[in-house]
Amino acid sequence: MAAAIADFGIQEALKQLGILDQNKGTSTGSNWFSNKEAIDSHSPVDGELIGKVETTSKEDYEQVIQTAAKAFTSWRVIPAPQRGEVVRQFGEELRRLKKPLGKLVSYEMGKSYQEGLGEVQEMIDICDFAVGLSRQLHGFTMHSERPGHRMYEQYHPLGIVGIISAFNFPVAVWAWNTALAWICGDVCVWKPSEKTPLCGIACQHIIANVLKQNNLPEGISCLINGDYKVGQLLTTDKRVPLISATGSTRMGKLVAATVGERLGKSLLELGGNNAIIVTPDADIKMTVIGAVFGAVGTAGQRCTSTRRLIIHESIYDKVKNAIVDAYKQLKIGNPLDENNHVGPLIDKDAVQGYQTALEKVVQEGGTMVVEGGVLSGEGYESGCYVKPAIAEAKNSFDIVQHETFAPVLYLLKYNGEIENAIDIQNGVAQGLSSAIMTNNLREAELFLSHAGSDCGIANVNIGTSGAEIGGAFGGEKETGGGRESGSDAWKVYMRRQTNTINYTTELPLAQGIKFDL
Repeated sequence: MAAAIADFGIQEALKQLGILDQNKGTSTGSNWFSNKEAIDSHSPVDGELIGKVETTSKEDYEQVIQTAAKAFTSWRVIPAPQRGEVVRQFGEELRRLKKPLGKLVSYEMGKSYQEGLGEVQEMIDICDFAVGLSRQLHGFTMHSERPGHRMYEQYHPLGIVGIISAFNFPVAVWAWNTALAWICGDVCVWKPSEKTPLCGIACQHIIANVLKQNNLPEGISCLINGDYKVGQLLTTDKRVPLISATGSTRMGKLVAATVGERLGKSLLELGGNNAIIVTPDADIKMTVIGAVFGAVGTAGQRCTSTRRLIIHESIYDKVKNAIVDAYKQLKIGNPLDENNHVGPLIDKDAVQGYQTALEKVVQEGGTMVVEGGVLSGEGYESGCYVKPAIAEAKNSFDIVQHETFAPVLYLLKYNGEIENAIDIQNGVAQGLSSAIMTNNLREAELFLSHAGSDCGIANVNIGTSGAEIGGAFGGEKETGGGRESGSDAWKVYMRRQTNTINYTTELPLAQGIKFDL
């Protein structure tokens, strides 16, 4: 282990999470797996090898699915409030291990330590939400047109829920899905990103201990590891009725086609190309805070990151200068050092994508306002640290139409009425998150109306990132249309059933049909 790891307490965190064996070094993961292929987990913080995780073979996968299917038969008949009690205990364990898990998230993924802690807090919050929900899985009662009949709807668990998550939120998105799926009576099989496998191992250790303490089947929560080929085992498996996949739009289209071909259900959380509209009535100070965090938080590697700033021409220069001044204050470096604002990108492929975007925006006629570049030298040995960049551009540019998973912000100018800004905001293929900065009530209400933002999330006077778990999270268009987390998102994890009960001695038919024998 490198000295930097010890300096920030990573070794101790790995021990607390049950990953680091003092005699053998870093654990290779779960007891499920027998093959010898492994994923190397390197930290983008310093390039160090954190550990190796064994990948899942077809034989391993089959064992996992059979174990999960068997667990479902007993888990589904446990009353939902009792399932909620298990989720409550899981949340308590997350509270106890919040610091070490947050530190691992920061070190393996590269986001700031505070963001790592925030991600674990999201896990805790969704557990609290799910516990309450376990007593509120409501159906509906309606009146039958036939005398002496009662009609109602109820929800039943689906079975095995397959979860494919991305590297940028290596633990929270899994928890959004599993906490709800578990209280609904489902069991889960999770394939975490191959770029952050140790976060998956840590979470599996935590829930496995909770299940063991409650004498519950281990198959309620299962883990598989590997690249897209392991993910394909899930998406093509008819025994997995629901696939929840988070990642790029390209990946989501493949998942949707594969799952749809077998008439399975898919919950897709895909790319974003999020904008903040800044009107003449905006509070500039609030705008700067929201835009800067939205653009550089997690080094621009959030699906809700702010990509575009749509500014009215009358205040364009004022806002641009304020944003540029704020960027001068950003500190880039080790995300475990809380004095730094921006950590590394996940790997060198991401760095290449960042560099390509900067080249393309200039080629298409854009102007760099804050120059980007890859950082090198002491503290930047991993080669994954880049400078947050700002470019003046047009919404019609090809590069602006696509999501770059890096801290690149495009400044766009609009003139005239707010409707023109909304047209620009909606003029991309993605539809995840959006925001408007204004103190004008008419503008705010129009932005939230049928004629306003076409995104799944629309905010007024806050940025595009930082969604709360109480609301349903997801987007439209090429973002996939899925909804996770709060509100009634739980329904996607269940099957809906309409029931009719005849409590008479006769059998009248619907619509007055006569069928006499």
